[in-house]
Amino acid sequence: MDLSRPYPPDPYSLLPQVPSFTVTSPDITDGERLAVDFTVDGANVSPALEWSGFPEGTRSFVVSCFDPDAPTPSGYWHWNLVDVPASVTSLPRGAGAPDGSGLPDGAYHVRTDGRTTGFEGAAPPHGDHEHRYVFAVHALDVPELGVGPDATNAQVAFNAVFHTLARAVIVGTYQR
Repeated sequence: MDLSRPYPPDPYSLLPQVPSFTVTSPDITDGERLAVDFTVDGANVSPALEWSGFPEGTRSFVVSCFDPDAPTPSGYWHWNLVDVPASVTSLPRGAGAPDGSGLPDGAYHVRTDGRTTGFEGAAPPHGDHEHRYVFAVHALDVPELGVGPDATNAQVAFNAVFHTLARAVIVGTYQR
């Protein structure tokens, strides 16, 4: 099957604009190919992330990974980590483990679009064009988003938009 299609826009360009802050990673170079460790073809672990410069008044964070290039009308959510305390400014490699062992107190994963718990590594269809994996840290004005671990990714994103003070983004790519 031919999957030729246009690239969709940056998913956050379609939302109300908010200030940005800085997210970095020893594991991701913005705009460059992800190492195989962060894919289902490798270790399938989440990359380390660090953030700074978020606004005063930040009370929690949501950390997500979204593939806008998946061949669906709605992209594909690879990770949503909710209710990360405002005192937490980094996540180690592997924090997205399905058992939640690397999570800060009070934080939880919602299921990916593949219905797995934790981080689901990059897995574009074989032969498809290069996909972008948008890792975002959303600084929120509430200590808890109020959705719970059974929420869908769309529910997390919808509720977060009303509480987002600022957003930091780093993008990795992958193609099979």
